[in-house]
Amino acid sequence: MFEQLFHSINQKISLPAQELERIKPFFIPKKLRKRQYLLQEGDVCKYTTFVEKGALRSYSLHEKGNEHVIQFALEGWWVGDMYSFLTGEPSMYNIDALEDAELLLLTPAANEAMLAAVPAMEKYFRLLLQNNMIAMQRRLVASLSLSAEEKYTRLVNSYPDIIQRVPQHMIASYLGITPETLSRIRKQMSTTR
Repeated sequence: MFEQLFHSINQKISLPAQELERIKPFFIPKKLRKRQYLLQEGDVCKYTTFVEKGALRSYSLHEKGNEHVIQFALEGWWVGDMYSFLTGEPSMYNIDALEDAELLLLTPAANEAMLAAVPAMEKYFRLLLQNNMIAMQRRLVASLSLSAEEKYTRLVNSYPDIIQRVPQHMIASYLGITPETLSRIRKQMSTTR
């Protein structure tokens, strides 16, 4: 159950096998069925979650019922509402499973205890945070400056798995375009190949 997590850790830092074994008890394994919620808007985010298997999405609902997809999380990715997780305030987001999923949940208390027991994990999480900040900045700049075609092309090139595993209307929401625009872009791309 920890294969993806250990792979993720070893991509960022060098952690001996005995240290990897020491972190296992801090995580809570959980299975989620397709369409089942991990977090609902208004609830406090009690876990930061690592995806061992499956696909999840984080999204907000607006007054007209429109979904705005904030993040997809496939194997090897972390997902959660960090603001709610760190402050204990209610979340503005929903997180649900797009596929059956196997997850590793980490509470704030378990996270602190793990960092005390295995200090090298602090560097792992710092590197994750840095990468997340860079990705968020790039996404913000892309959403403000790139055309719909450029945003879609960037997503296809960076995350081809998402295109294969996530419904098109959710991809459109993530890119901030209509499903009709995405359909037109995909049609244009298929005729130019």
